[in-house]
Amino acid sequence: FSIAFLFAVVGISIIGVLSFSPSSAQAGPQLVRLTLQGPQDLLRNQTASVDKSRGTVTYYVTSQSNHTAVVLYDSRNGYVCYKPEEQHECYLRRMDTWDLQALQTSLNVSEQRADQLLRHNNQTEYYREFLGIVAGEEVDPRSLGEAVQSLCEQTSIFWARRGVGPGKQRLIYLCIDICFPSNICVSICFYYLPE
Repeated sequence: FSIAFLFAVVGISIIGVLSFSPSSAQAGPQLVRLTLQGPQDLLRNQTASVDKSRGTVTYYVTSQSNHTAVVLYDSRNGYVCYKPEEQHECYLRRMDTWDLQALQTSLNVSEQRADQLLRHNNQTEYYREFLGIVAGEEVDPRSLGEAVQSLCEQTSIFWARRGVGPGKQRLIYLCIDICFPSNICVSICFYYLPE
């Protein structure tokens, strides 16, 4: 009986050690919390969820008016997806070279790197990016991959594309400010393209 008990204890111990090994712990999402000082000294709260196994980084950005927007970078399928909390729509565009570089930096981020970003925030560069929403071009979510499907479940998805600006006749109706671990912050502003 004591030999069987000893084997049972050793077996349970080995299973416990294997289940809590670092490789299995790193397989799931890793959370990195950032609180950044933005331009005009506005406090910007941002959390990044990094999932290396899926090749995704999801940013949760809370504005001064306490609205949260979600920005998903999906390297596996090549999309950037935006979901503002107050909207019942998602906006999607294809990734480009700059997005892939920002994503790679974010996938390699750690808590220590986030703290360094806070300390060196005076070196941060700020940009404004304009995305025009293509009216009437709703996207079929089944072709977009699991990450975008789960983010935009029960909402409409529309294509968006970069532009030089909305033009004087177009009003900007929504902006999302997002900061990357590379000391670059981007204010992403949306407007509707003419039909």
